[in-house]
Amino acid sequence: MKPLRLLALFIIPMGLIIAAVPQNKTKPYKLTAEQLLGEVNTRTQYLTPDAVADMIIKKDPTLRLIDVRSQDEFEKFNLQGAINIPVTDLLSEKYADILNQDGKMNVFYSNGTLTANEAWMVTRQLGYNNNFVLEGGLNYWFDAILNPNKPASTSPDEEFAKYDFRKSAGAALGGGSAIQPSQDQSTVSAKPAITAGIKKKKAAGGC
Repeated sequence: MKPLRLLALFIIPMGLIIAAVPQNKTKPYKLTAEQLLGEVNTRTQYLTPDAVADMIIKKDPTLRLIDVRSQDEFEKFNLQGAINIPVTDLLSEKYADILNQDGKMNVFYSNGTLTANEAWMVTRQLGYNNNFVLEGGLNYWFDAILNPNKPASTSPDEEFAKYDFRKSAGAALGGGSAIQPSQDQSTVSAKPAITAGIKKKKAAGGC
């Protein structure tokens, strides 16, 4: 995908979000479009499900999960310990101290990655640090952590080590009986209730 098209996929939704916020709630941007595109291309905003699962299991006090979906979606299903900041409320002053700080590692998540990336882009343009995105969102979380596929017998040892970790992490976080969601993260896919590590609700959707 061409860089300009990639940038447009992020900038256009972000512009709609900012347009919906009252003028006196907005703040001046600190990054140019070129700087932001450079960061997008490095993909350094992503944290893998493996890394996040490890932090949850270890009860890492620096981790803060931020669900950027609507309150209704959040109440139906969310990762344990997550707080809800809908992306449309991201510029509210009451969330400024949460988003603009250096003591916690904020990890935005949504069903896929689009909405979480919108949140990350807004906070980065405001100059905020320590905000990241859960790679693949909740849909990939179910695939990677709660329902990992066993590698082929010819796979390298690293793949088996990753699989063993994911099986252990999934068991600790209530996996093992989850239904594998659709591979197309843009489609709506119902998720099962989870018995531990995640609130007993369902996630659906691809953003």
